[in-house]
Amino acid sequence: MSAPFLLDWDDISSLLGQIEVHDSMKQAFIEHSKGNSEIPPVGELLFEDPPGEVHIKYGYLKGGSHYVIKIASGFPNNAKEDMKPGQGMMLLFNIKTGVPQAILVDEANLTDLRTGIAGAIASQALANSNLASATIIGSGVQARYQARCHVDLMSLNSLMIWARDHKKAEVLMDDLADLNITIKIHDNLEALVKESQLIITTTSAKTPIIKSDWVQPGTHITAVGSDTPEKCELDPKLLGKASIVVADSISQNKLRGEVHQALKAKCLAEENLIELGEVLGGTKLGRTGSHQITVADLTGVAIQDLVIAEAVYRAKISD
Repeated sequence: MSAPFLLDWDDISSLLGQIEVHDSMKQAFIEHSKGNSEIPPVGELLFEDPPGEVHIKYGYLKGGSHYVIKIASGFPNNAKEDMKPGQGMMLLFNIKTGVPQAILVDEANLTDLRTGIAGAIASQALANSNLASATIIGSGVQARYQARCHVDLMSLNSLMIWARDHKKAEVLMDDLADLNITIKIHDNLEALVKESQLIITTTSAKTPIIKSDWVQPGTHITAVGSDTPEKCELDPKLLGKASIVVADSISQNKLRGEVHQALKAKCLAEENLIELGEVLGGTKLGRTGSHQITVADLTGVAIQDLVIAEAVYRAKISD
């Protein structure tokens, strides 16, 4: 029996030009919504001093070739020591034998990438068509991935940015300069939300930063920052106001993220939720009118980790 591939981020990043996972990730969401996946509840460790969090996600698709176990952490104070806040790895196993086939020490970069891709998929499926601009809320790693993935998938020609720290917003704008599109920083969040039709939230806020009254008809919001039970970027009333609320996994979103907060506040009824895979597969309607407000709450599902880990593995064996 051969040893599993052991790849660090340098190894993995050298293979990324060989992989394309949009279609396979869409199909994975569809299969998940059909009940063709096994995704246990998220394992989680939360730390206070220093602050940090660890998520353990694992699962497989029925009839697939592999199962995945992913450990991803976020320790914000790492930046003070010149270390990346995100750390972790993905472990890929043969589904028929349990033999480990790849150990991907990705420093949470694959998690960031698959989150960016899923965000863009959700926005493309639910936002009004032919939008030329998007608004990014936040200035961290995920803001960068969401910006790049949305520009790539939706052919946007401009971005607007808001962040609590204006200097960090300026760094983000500089980091995205190679996209060769118009990028502007806004300091007035309320005014920015009111003029935006596509908003992507990427913060770790624990109290809502976007108020329901600010969001105008026709707006779509993809929220990716709230991946634990206590985080909350959106006013829970907004999810009650929205015509359509989409979860990446209803069972998971009931326990964490924006849907969790809205259910807890009794602003949203569970029967009004639909899954992203249902929209992508055509079994449930997404946006049906240009004036509808739509929200996608993405907490991150193990099938995304499976798709991107398999893609890296296959690129490696064909390299």
